[in-house]
Order: sequence, then structure tokens, then C-alpha cells
Amino acid sequence: MKLAGKVAIVTGTSPNIGGGIAEGLADEGASVVCVDQVPENARQCAESIKRRGGQALGIACDVTDEAQVTAMVGRARESLGGVDILVNNAGILGGLSVLEMPLERWSRQIAVNLTGTFLCTKHVARLMVAEGRPGSIIVIVSTAGHQGQAGNIGYCTSKSGLLNFTRAAAMDLAKHRIRVNSLTPTATDREEAAERAVAWGRPRPERREGAMLDFQKMVPAGRLPSPRHYARAAVFLASDDAEMVTGFDLRVDGGAIAKYWPWIPNA
Repeated sequence: MKLAGKVAIVTGTSPNIGGGIAEGLADEGASVVCVDQVPENARQCAESIKRRGGQALGIACDVTDEAQVTAMVGRARESLGGVDILVNNAGILGGLSVLEMPLERWSRQIAVNLTGTFLCTKHVARLMVAEGRPGSIIVIVSTAGHQGQAGNIGYCTSKSGLLNFTRAAAMDLAKHRIRVNSLTPTATDREEAAERAVAWGRPRPERREGAMLDFQKMVPAGRLPSPRHYARAAVFLASDDAEMVTGFDLRVDGGAIAKYWPWIPNA
């Protein structure tokens, strides 16, 4: 297993992308600290990993609160002996246009998506440096961070900021043998997340017919990625296979960003 003996922190562990990445890291041997502001997300993700034969710890934490982040990292160290991998996935989706966005909502979205990533990176990296421990930090971005999307000003802005945060942090931490990379998902197939929710003991989410049809029609691959695809990419970035990869954005988007904009592959 590629991550045997490693300890990973994953933030934002709902049954969708974060839960999929957490389970994927655990399947490759990592002990996983499942972190979410919603205690149920953290607890159920950790319990799922344990049922699959892995080692996990669930911690409720608001990543915008530095005291809570410090305590979370300290608990991970005390319980599992340190941290080798951090996946910054916690985020607030959606939003409004620049004309409609209230300052309070803007500030909260920037705080969670951007400042939360900064705080978790800061305190995990400090622990790695103090212990002389090389590591891998992964920042979850979005295709919305690469392109402008109407009606989504806070999300697009915060995710775009994470791209250069990744590069700058990679430069700060390279001398400490800590690699920092980003991973770009796109619109994600909902089926796997629904199955995971059921496996965690939740009701199956109601399917919104047609909600993802336009995205699927536009992506060159002809189908949308699932959390397991992001998990495989995260395993690569976290593993020694990527030992010379830092400051890089790995896009797992079915070709969404690469395509010429007016082309609709399956029209």
C-alpha cells in the first residue's frame, strides 16, 4: 500500500469529495483524521473507515478558528503520532453575483475556503518542520477557480486564490521537504456520494433530475468524475511516487478546462 504508516488529515469530510478522499487514503494504508465543522460528518467518516479495516479519528473543527485548528492538529499528533499528509478540502459551495453578494456571506466563504486552508497548512506545516518530518499538503481547488462563472463570485475568487496559495506555500516549504500541490475537481457525479451516504447510515439523497445533464454534455470525457477519481489523484500526490512534484495543479476534470470553449462534445 502506497501510504502505509502515514497519518493524514482531511478537512470537509461529508459523503461527497472529502469523504471519498478520506476513504481512498485509508484504503492505501493511511491513518486518517476526519475533520468537519459538522460533527456527524467527521464521526461517520471515521466510523466508515474503521468498518473498512482502517484506522481513523473524527474531529469536529471550524477551520476558520485558529484555536480550534491548533487543537485539532495537536490531537492528531497525540492520538496518531504526527501528521504526514494534509488535504485541505473544507469549503462552502455556491454563491451569488457580485451585484447581489452580501458582505457577510462573502466574508464567510472567503474565510472557510481560503483562510481555513491557510490556517490548516500553517499549523500542520509547523508540526512537520518541528519534527523534521517530510510531508505532502494537498489543496482542493475547482474548475471554478480557473474560469469565471456567473453568479458565483465568492467561490470563484476563493478557489482562484488557492491556486497561487499553493505555489507560494510550495516555495516556502520546499526546503523543509514538504510538498504542496493542488487538485482540481469539477462538477461531480452524485451517485457515489449518494451510495456513501447510505453506507454511513443516512437516507439516500433525493435525486434532482436534470441537475447535472448540462455538465455531462459539455465534458470531453463524456461522463463526470466521481470522488474515487479524486481520491486516486490525492493518493498519488501524497505518496512517494510524487516525490519531485510540488507547486503543481493536478486537474481531474475529464478535460473540462482543456477544451475549446464553444465546443460541446456530445451535442
